[in-house]
Amino acid sequence: MMRGAGQSPIIVLSQGTKRESGHQVQVGNINACKTIADVIRTSLGPRAMLKMLMDPMGGIVMTNDGNAILREITVKHPAAKSMIEIARTQDEETGDGTTSVIILAGEVMAHAQTYLEQKTHPTLIIQAYRQALEDMIKWAENKFSRPVDITDDNEIAKVVKSCLGTKMISHWMDLAVNISIEAVKTIRVEKGGHREIDIKRYCRIEKIPGGRIEDSQVVKGVVLNKDILHAKMRRRIENPRIVLLDCNLEYKKGESQTSLEIMREEDISAILEQEEHAIRKQCDEIIALKPDLVFTEKGISDLAQHFLLKAGITCLRRLKKTDNNRLSRVCGARIAHDTSDLREEDVGTQAQLFEVVKIADEYYTYVTSETTTACTVVLRGPSKDVINEVERNLQDSLHVVRNVMINPKLVPGGGALEMALSREIEEQGAKMDGVKKWPYKAIGLALEVIPRTLIQNCGGSTIRRMTELRAVHAQDAKNWTFGVDGTTGELVDMNKLEIWDPLAVRIQVLKTAIETSVMLLRIDDIVSGTKKAVGGEKQEVMPH
Repeated sequence: MMRGAGQSPIIVLSQGTKRESGHQVQVGNINACKTIADVIRTSLGPRAMLKMLMDPMGGIVMTNDGNAILREITVKHPAAKSMIEIARTQDEETGDGTTSVIILAGEVMAHAQTYLEQKTHPTLIIQAYRQALEDMIKWAENKFSRPVDITDDNEIAKVVKSCLGTKMISHWMDLAVNISIEAVKTIRVEKGGHREIDIKRYCRIEKIPGGRIEDSQVVKGVVLNKDILHAKMRRRIENPRIVLLDCNLEYKKGESQTSLEIMREEDISAILEQEEHAIRKQCDEIIALKPDLVFTEKGISDLAQHFLLKAGITCLRRLKKTDNNRLSRVCGARIAHDTSDLREEDVGTQAQLFEVVKIADEYYTYVTSETTTACTVVLRGPSKDVINEVERNLQDSLHVVRNVMINPKLVPGGGALEMALSREIEEQGAKMDGVKKWPYKAIGLALEVIPRTLIQNCGGSTIRRMTELRAVHAQDAKNWTFGVDGTTGELVDMNKLEIWDPLAVRIQVLKTAIETSVMLLRIDDIVSGTKKAVGGEKQEVMPH
């Protein structure tokens, strides 16, 4: 509302629009972030609690993976939404550290509140935060990290163990570690000096309920939840020749709708013959290459099935596009879009074995090869919920292996890195002058939330342990690997516990948390207007 001199108020915003501005908005945003962080706080570390979430359909999700929890929660507040978004970013970027990033962002926001109340301008706080972030990344990369030998499986296993120690799958630690290392090694490809590890595309997790978790394994190749089309087709073929298609093996209907008017009886059989002839031509083009196996993404008609069966070819239909891509990695075939394009070099010959196996009640098709660069992780387990949680944990560990292989540097876990950075910031902050030094130091305090939460979650005495930890870090610069043992709450050297995180994960946590806080602190006005009301008014005016 605005008033001219002695005039009636001028309404700028339309009615039904809510506007909050200034300090009130910032406090609101900070509270929203704190609330989201509190939801997740108990699921950090090895003594993490699980959350049970009901979705609107009545299904349940049990998990302690920060991203999975927030994905299921519906929130209304815009700042809370962006907090949930950062958990997703963290998950896609590095796969691990989703819980830490939310807790840290919440804490960084909370520390800004005191300065806002003292009327410090948000821009100053933001500059200090940015400065702190740059310094922390520099220290983490140069001072507080150690290189790792990625050819040594034991070294990588240590890293994966520290990632999985906080997850539900920690009871089957060795199994999970072996699965993730083997899977990532299988799909690792070197192209002209550039390493490519594409987990999303070439490492599929196939979940088969039943059996024990110990029965899970990595299959070098592809596992499809499919059966062969005809009972007489071969179920096991060694060194098969494979053709991959993504076209229909059935009579092609015209694009536009046509209707035929048939006068004579012979015409019907002529039309049917024509259809048969078209299919026969397609099948002959395939048979000419003498394959043993035909996979297609589309359908195969009964007639085509009959012709292929006579030629002794096994066929499977309606594959997913992603499965077909994986198959082409396994057997070296090129996916043909039309049977008339098939050449000899399109046939895949690198697969060593094709077989159809019955597991529980379903049939599964295995196409395997020792030298392939695509793999499938077969997960078994007592119930769907358990398998889903194991899958989420494995996704994390696969990403951890990938991160280490791409950026082979490690930082100490258990809150040790955070404490070391916190001490550095404290020292650096003492040398600064002006108003900025206080928010700069506040980042150091905010970092302590990680070790503190670890102590809280295993029921230790927080204040005593935190004071000890600060003292240990302050005594000697060599003590940068000291952190909290998440199971007992005692202080311990991470070299002994062997808990190391990939550098990429930790740096991403710091970047994401601080960048988000900076973005949310910049907001000083929220205008929420609804368009629906306008539509409603129009309807009332319409004559009946």
